[in-house]
Amino acid sequence: MTIRVVLVDDQELVRAGFRMVLGAQPDIEVVGEAGDGAAALALLDRVAADVVVMDLRMPLLDGVEATRRLLADPSPDRPRVLALTTFDTDEDAFAALHAGASGFLLKNVPPEDLLTAIRVVASGDSVVAPRVTRRLLDRFAGELTAPPRPDTRLGTLTEREHQVLLLVAEGLSNAEIAERLVVAEATVKTHIGRILTKLDLRDRVQAVVFAYETGLVRPGT
Repeated sequence: MTIRVVLVDDQELVRAGFRMVLGAQPDIEVVGEAGDGAAALALLDRVAADVVVMDLRMPLLDGVEATRRLLADPSPDRPRVLALTTFDTDEDAFAALHAGASGFLLKNVPPEDLLTAIRVVASGDSVVAPRVTRRLLDRFAGELTAPPRPDTRLGTLTEREHQVLLLVAEGLSNAEIAERLVVAEATVKTHIGRILTKLDLRDRVQAVVFAYETGLVRPGT
């Protein structure tokens, strides 16, 4: 199945470079481009896409707000967002994850990493390594989040699911969680799937953000 991609970046040369890389892939098609968030939202009203590669720093409407508005649509056919960031200097990366992006990439990412990320996001997973997510959240959560707020959905989790959620939020991979709990990795995947369903979350990145927002995990702990 062909993955339909929309490129959103205010630098035309960046879009051209990405378009050239993506256009050489038999399973990826660039179906549109936009130079700012407002133009991207207008384009996505007309064009169906699976993945939006979204720059975060743009004029008129930045990538964070565009991501928030795009993913506010409850439609199951809405595209998934892969945010572009400079990571070490761009605190908007956390805000993008909070808004629902499925992960982020450095703007100078090697072509093969971009291709892998797009395919992973299109499959319904996230592209941020667990420990990278945790480092990013630890760095910016204190500045960018409101005080922890309880969420009644936590009460729907079993004791084991609650334990798995904490380990996900600590930055452990599925294999590491399986080793810690002395269970099969497939069992961990099943628990995570049930956690995401019960908490109405799309992927483990959102699960980590949820853990911060509800106070299950505090920055630096």
